[in-house]
Amino acid sequence: MVQSQAAQSLTIGKLAATGGVGVETVRFYQRRGLLETPTRADGIRRYGSHDVRRLRFIRQAQGAGFTLEEIKELLDLDSGNDRARARQLANARVKDLNDKITELQRARDALLRLSRECGSSDAGPCPILTAFEA
Repeated sequence: MVQSQAAQSLTIGKLAATGGVGVETVRFYQRRGLLETPTRADGIRRYGSHDVRRLRFIRQAQGAGFTLEEIKELLDLDSGNDRARARQLANARVKDLNDKITELQRARDALLRLSRECGSSDAGPCPILTAFEA
């Protein structure tokens, strides 16, 4: 019995701190159905290790670029063990990331070109400044 109490001993503030987020973020995730809202015991909601794992999963999935809707689906898939759909979501995310990388590489290449043009001459307006006016 002592262990189950310890496993459910985190307040919302401690849960948030453990997950590296603010209390309002925890509440936001609860409203979105990503985290459960436990019942009050002695006037205080208590969270356990399952909640910590789920919060960390949400944060790591966000870091990988998944939307909250996709994260909710991944969490739901976990209970059903639908690996094919999880793999499909991951592959779609990889494609999105590759597209973004391509876009960022184009932007980098354009800025490098403008920087070289700007440094090649002191005559006339700076190509960097004129490029953003168009």
